[in-house]
Amino acid sequence: MKILIIEDDTKIINFLKKGLEEECYIVDYSTNGDEGLYLASVNQYDLILLDVMLPIKDGMEVCRSLRASNIQIPIIMLTAKDSIEDKIKGLDIG
Repeated sequence: MKILIIEDDTKIINFLKKGLEEECYIVDYSTNGDEGLYLASVNQYDLILLDVMLPIKDGMEVCRSLRASNIQIPIIMLTAKDSIEDKIKGLDIG
């Protein structure tokens, strides 16, 4: 299984990457939304772990762009935001 992590915090990336690789997952990562969107567009992934607050393009914009391009890779959004409105917005865009 191949996973893409799009996250700007290198400590979180390293933590997730280490744990996933120990479970035999192949992991790519990006530290900004623009590069993450590119990687997701040109590679096949089984899952994307996507931070909402990213430099260049935020996670909502990345998700919206992927869905507009008909890329249906499952996405789990990572965020410190916890308002109902943020959750609804994330679900609405895919």
